[in-house]
Amino acid sequence: MRIGVPLEIKSEEYRVALTPAAAAELIAAGHSIFVQASAGEASGFSDAEYAELGAQVVSEAGEVFTAAELIVKVKEPQAHECRLLKPSHKLFTFLHLAASPDLARRLCDIGVTAIGYETVADEAGHLPLLTPMSEIAGRLAAQAGAHYLEKPQGGRGILLGQVGGVPAAQVTVIGGGIVGTQAARVALGLGARVSVLDTSLARLRQLDELFAGRVSLEYAAPARVAELAAQSDMCIGAVLLPGDRAPQLLSRKQVARMRPGSVLVDVAIDQGGCFATSQPTTHTRPVYEVDGVLHYCVANIPSAVARTSTIALCHATLPLVKILAQTGLSHPQLRAGINIEQGRIVHPVVARAVTQAWKSTAPSED
Repeated sequence: MRIGVPLEIKSEEYRVALTPAAAAELIAAGHSIFVQASAGEASGFSDAEYAELGAQVVSEAGEVFTAAELIVKVKEPQAHECRLLKPSHKLFTFLHLAASPDLARRLCDIGVTAIGYETVADEAGHLPLLTPMSEIAGRLAAQAGAHYLEKPQGGRGILLGQVGGVPAAQVTVIGGGIVGTQAARVALGLGARVSVLDTSLARLRQLDELFAGRVSLEYAAPARVAELAAQSDMCIGAVLLPGDRAPQLLSRKQVARMRPGSVLVDVAIDQGGCFATSQPTTHTRPVYEVDGVLHYCVANIPSAVARTSTIALCHATLPLVKILAQTGLSHPQLRAGINIEQGRIVHPVVARAVTQAWKSTAPSED
């Protein structure tokens, strides 16, 4: 199969979909790889490395899309890339269509088949392609929150760890999945007092064993979420509904009750965000303030450590890229990940979320 790897053009996206080593494995399996010039540069992979291993390096995105049957990316296609997509293409990337109904409509109009990394599921219902990025995003979320608690950054001037009788910062993590677990691990390692809330009692029991009593674990009743947020120096939103928009955890009024200079970190922003006051931000302008509370809502957090993230992502995606290139869409994990097939939304959760969004924005007939 002819596989294309374009340069990511979403703002401040530094990752690349295939490392040179991954490209070499696909070439050894008989596939052709077309890489846009400079696609791997921000992750520390030169054009020469790809070329030396047998990939064809081309100068323009149009050449990649024209040559390839399968387009492998990191982030959802931008407007320019959508104009290059054809019905014959298979697109394999993070999509997050529940939060991007306009993109879903455009991909449907094109007639493309699009598989979302975030909805590929194994037999146990786990999300193997989302997992490595969730691990990294969770760890970086706690680091970023700690940074923006510093006074020069606009925060309360709070150190996470206890010093000489001064109490440690209170960090509340809402969601005990992979993101939340990693965020709690880093915050705890920095000395914070950490609470994790989740609606799964089974998951709370697992976390109790994992953290051995060092983290406060509670059921995520809405009133308790708001109460703990108001008492916290940092609150990390780490909830996930696979394929769906993130649920709202805090209203505008509840955010306003938080301590001045406290920090909200919304890791669910690529699924629409989990706080009423959340809006996507970038690595260049990562924070903004609402009612005295700093919001860190970067939509591609793992891109900050692009080389680590690229390698980790490729380790997860490469086996399925091989299967997709060799046998098509018949593999169960790939079938589970299909969001759009030949212009029709086929993932039930994505279809419901997108259809609701389309209906809510439809012009009135009155």
